[in-house]
Amino acid sequence: MNHIYPIQTKVSQAQREALLQQRAVVLWFTGLSGSGKSTLAVQLEAHLHLQGFKTYLLDGDNIRNGLNKDLSFTDEGRVENIRRIGEVSRLFVDAGMIVLSAFISPFAADREQVRAIVGAENFVEVFVDAPLEVCEQRDVKGLYKKARAGEVKNFTGIDSPYEPPVQPDVHIPTHLQSVEESMETLLSFLRSRISLKAAV
Repeated sequence: MNHIYPIQTKVSQAQREALLQQRAVVLWFTGLSGSGKSTLAVQLEAHLHLQGFKTYLLDGDNIRNGLNKDLSFTDEGRVENIRRIGEVSRLFVDAGMIVLSAFISPFAADREQVRAIVGAENFVEVFVDAPLEVCEQRDVKGLYKKARAGEVKNFTGIDSPYEPPVQPDVHIPTHLQSVEESMETLLSFLRSRISLKAAV
């Protein structure tokens, strides 16, 4: 029997957005480990912050170190990891914030679930795209080497699949663009598609 009765607050998302003078949105960065998700999310948040926007960045390793430290890296654990992040992102959106979520999120169905949780109108899928061989060459955390050696199991791109977005809102091929060029791609999208101040 369900004994849960969510309260209805007297302050709406629209009212919070009006107070903050911004449009709440989730920018969902997906891609292989080493593709550049966190790098771009960190750079974009810093830029938006300097422009006066209220932001918060959610990153895979940070969340796995706290909120989701109880989850495994099995397919089931990955699904629950992304579901929880979707719910957290929804709370931030309701608070009127600009959320930058950087997660491998390898399964298309999970990313679609997040879109449904936060609302399609609040969700922007950013595909940070780099070929596996490029990500392995970067291997900034040394994880690909460990995965190839069998020390890390269920590693996306090696022994666990990655399902790339078919029609992402923003496509950033980081093996072909510099960080600066990738940032301009993101900012150009924000200027044209999301109602943010002209300073972006």
